[in-house]
Amino acid sequence: MMKSSLPRWRRVGATALLAIAAAALAGCASQSTPTNRYTLPKADSPQQASEPSPQAATLAVGPVEVASYLDQEGIVMQTSDIELNAANQNLWAESLGQQLTRRLRQSLAANLPDIVVLNTARSEAGAQRLTLSVDQFQGRYDGQAVASGEWQLHEGNELLAQRHFEVAQPLSDDGYPALVRTLGDVWNDVARQIAEDIRAVSTTSPAAD
Repeated sequence: MMKSSLPRWRRVGATALLAIAAAALAGCASQSTPTNRYTLPKADSPQQASEPSPQAATLAVGPVEVASYLDQEGIVMQTSDIELNAANQNLWAESLGQQLTRRLRQSLAANLPDIVVLNTARSEAGAQRLTLSVDQFQGRYDGQAVASGEWQLHEGNELLAQRHFEVAQPLSDDGYPALVRTLGDVWNDVARQIAEDIRAVSTTSPAAD
């Protein structure tokens, strides 16, 4: 059942894709199928670094906001430029926003070893604040896993940086496990890009002089 739920994007055209998707939905409605639950793979491992000094910069990472159509259990598939379907039997084991937030913090901590990464609930006065919203995090009809959105970096009332991001990677195989693993890789790439931009902002900001 799962294999038919995730089309062989690189081997079929748009017409066949829609036919397979329709057959999958019909099959799910006509019989009882097991439910599969997935979590994103682990984020980048933190680098080995010495204990940060008391003067080390801190970065408070707020909860990742996801578009309303992503804020549900079903893993989302984009079947055309305008059509989206959430899976009925292939679900997130935990809120997608919570998973993205936790893995973003882990990846930033790995890629910014000289910065103390905190959540906003534990942030300190003077810490920079990162906010991020996601408008795409799904499989796409062209055989890609894609994530896109926007992030902002603040210090006090000042906006230090604002960037749009969009990252896509081809799936290595059919099936939801391959989709989830590729989405995890995509999210790691997003975090690495953000870390590079934060480093660039930090080195050019007056506070760094």
